[in-house]
Amino acid sequence: MSRRRKDPLRTLSADERSELARLSRSRHAPAAQVARATALLAVADGRSYLTAARRAGRRDGDTVAAWVARFNREGLAAVVPAHGGGPPVRYAEPQRRRILAEAARVPDRERDGTATWSLGTLRGALRHAEDGLPTVSTYTIWRTLREAGLSWQRSRTWCSTGTVSRKRRDGGAVAVTDVDAAAKKT
Repeated sequence: MSRRRKDPLRTLSADERSELARLSRSRHAPAAQVARATALLAVADGRSYLTAARRAGRRDGDTVAAWVARFNREGLAAVVPAHGGGPPVRYAEPQRRRILAEAARVPDRERDGTATWSLGTLRGALRHAEDGLPTVSTYTIWRTLREAGLSWQRSRTWCSTGTVSRKRRDGGAVAVTDVDAAAKKT
């Protein structure tokens, strides 16, 4: 005989039920999300927490009880596992968007001191910006760019080869073009 449920599952809306059903059948979603969706659907169909846990590949009904309590509070967002411990996440989605926006910006030669971005110059620009990230590392920038699907060698901003701006003694600048630049590339 099972214990009385402390926090029973609320009734699911049609959209929630269809999304949980889609997710429980998915072969491409993360396994943790599939297991949670399967267990929540089993509980919604009147199964016990222990039976739902077994269907989801878990041993304990207390795990399903925690999933049900979180689903009652958060809705479908509870299917995605929360941060699982360890140090807190320092660079969440807003900071990642800030890094990607800075990498997409064309560097200003005067302000940034470069014509092309490298991980070091990106780090400097992000650390010194008013809305920047004062402790960001080059590894964090590299990892964020990789997670966004960018390859640094292919997506790097390049200056035009063979053209340079030279400063003169009188303070002016002159554009100098190397006519043999194409031959020197190969």
